[in-house]
Amino acid sequence: MNSPTPFQQLLQAAHAQAEPQRLLFVFAAAELPDDASPAQRADFLAGRGGTLTPQACVDKAPAELSSFEALCRESEATGLPWQVVFIAALSGRERQAPTPAQIDQALERLVERVRQGGFSGLLALDRQGQSLSFAG
Repeated sequence: MNSPTPFQQLLQAAHAQAEPQRLLFVFAAAELPDDASPAQRADFLAGRGGTLTPQACVDKAPAELSSFEALCRESEATGLPWQVVFIAALSGRERQAPTPAQIDQALERLVERVRQGGFSGLLALDRQGQSLSFAG
């Protein structure tokens, strides 16, 4: 039997929570800064380095997600390129799901964290659903 993927583990954990959950996603593309050095350019062309720029964000209830592959297919419909998706959870209170205003605020904070390189505590997955870690 295969062990669950990081995304499957996230869904299982979200379903197990007592309070309703919303999963927050920020899709980011790797880009090369305009002032990159020749060494940085070479690394970027080799698939390393660059900066991660948020391209899109969305929230979903865990029940709306069947698989990582389905999430990727949905993201492809936007036409926006991405290499990394950052995921966080937002918990409701007193058995009530987070409000749209709370979700919007949380998404704004999450997008800003990604812009600033604040990846700690977020699940980061590549397009194949593999976990990524970032050196601090």
